[in-house]
Amino acid sequence: MRPRHLRAGAALLCLAATTALVSCGGPGDTTDGRTTVDYWLWDDLQLPAYQECATAFEKAHPDIAVKITQTAWNQYWQNLTTELVSGEAPDVWTNQATYYPQFAAGKQLLDLQAYVERDKVDLSAYQPGLADTWVKDGKRYGLPKDWDTMAIVYNTDMLEKQGVDAAELNDLTWNPADGGTLEQVIAKATVDSKGRNGLDPAFDKNHVKVYGFLPEWADGAQGQNGWGNFAAANGFEYLDKKTRGTHYEFDDPRLAETISWFRHLIEKGYAPRLDQQSSVARTELLIAGKGAMSLAGSFTVSTFTGPKVKQHFGFAAMPTGPAGRKSAINGLSDSIWAGTHHKEEAWMWVKYLASADCQDRVAAHGVVFPALKSSTEKALAAHEAHGDDVRAFTDAVGTRGVTFQLPVTEHGTEISPLVQDAIQSAILGRDEPADALRSANDKVNGLFG
Repeated sequence: MRPRHLRAGAALLCLAATTALVSCGGPGDTTDGRTTVDYWLWDDLQLPAYQECATAFEKAHPDIAVKITQTAWNQYWQNLTTELVSGEAPDVWTNQATYYPQFAAGKQLLDLQAYVERDKVDLSAYQPGLADTWVKDGKRYGLPKDWDTMAIVYNTDMLEKQGVDAAELNDLTWNPADGGTLEQVIAKATVDSKGRNGLDPAFDKNHVKVYGFLPEWADGAQGQNGWGNFAAANGFEYLDKKTRGTHYEFDDPRLAETISWFRHLIEKGYAPRLDQQSSVARTELLIAGKGAMSLAGSFTVSTFTGPKVKQHFGFAAMPTGPAGRKSAINGLSDSIWAGTHHKEEAWMWVKYLASADCQDRVAAHGVVFPALKSSTEKALAAHEAHGDDVRAFTDAVGTRGVTFQLPVTEHGTEISPLVQDAIQSAILGRDEPADALRSANDKVNGLFG
């Protein structure tokens, strides 16, 4: 699933929704006679929006206090696992589909279906498919929080300098054989130390100043930020029964073809070698002018449009492949710990987080697209008010057949390194893509017995 850690803050912050709450005590604390609901999230850029929601919630429910704790992605899951083992978990936490099946299997999540039915929560109000992501074995383990899709992010000045018309970027084609018109644009956008682009016969692939495309290789078993979208456009599907299957198909030749194309980009000098890749995140490399194009999730829009960004970036639709235009759609939820001593208060907070009042507040901050359809429109308006065209992300949701769900199964945290290591081995040239993926697929499916 999406690594929203790409822009999360590094420090642990224990924050109160009101000035009366300044400690970082365990679950079940009370302050001034109020019940405290502990809420965890990892995204520092979303923190102000949810503090605003907490303030509004507390005003409407003066007997409940919300204490928000924000940590960076990796530490977030480490801390949560430790807390769950010790029986000191937060009442509510932001959940992610790679992780939640194992929490559900361990009976750590509260089934929300009875609450949804009792309070008549309209699940059809959310973007299609988001609510269903959190249903497993007939139980509902979260309410939709937000959603994201993928698009091409590009440096407008760099592409214009190479004669690429921004308008044509929304109509690019791709295939694993020759890369289609996308590869032609990537070649044009690649520039060596003497200013020659990748289509120039004299182009020096050993001395590249600006790479045309920056891939993401720390992308788990879903490839949401890169290869997964191209593989889907090539007809690849992760599971034999979509997202509810238990037999993975990473040995599909169409995935191997996709990985081979990425290796081809590196061999041509259009993308950096993995073994020589900078430890700096590709988003930062793009902003620093070391690359011209990459893929971006809608959750990173503010990374490229913020006031401190000196370069100008645009967003274009994913290219159309042999199986059509494809973009992964993903979403987060808010889940309740099964061991909470305050189930009703925690549910009230989760229901509010999924409501229009909170999601409209989140929309106004323009950091993510909220799960509610109505709030999505408000987020789009907020971006447009700032002069940012982000329709490449919203059009993907609004166009039939473009988005695809990422797999949701148990063993997600075990599957991720197996597939990622295989793909990295293929990209490094240590193994042929088909061989590496076949071996990984056998190991993945072996996890299910």
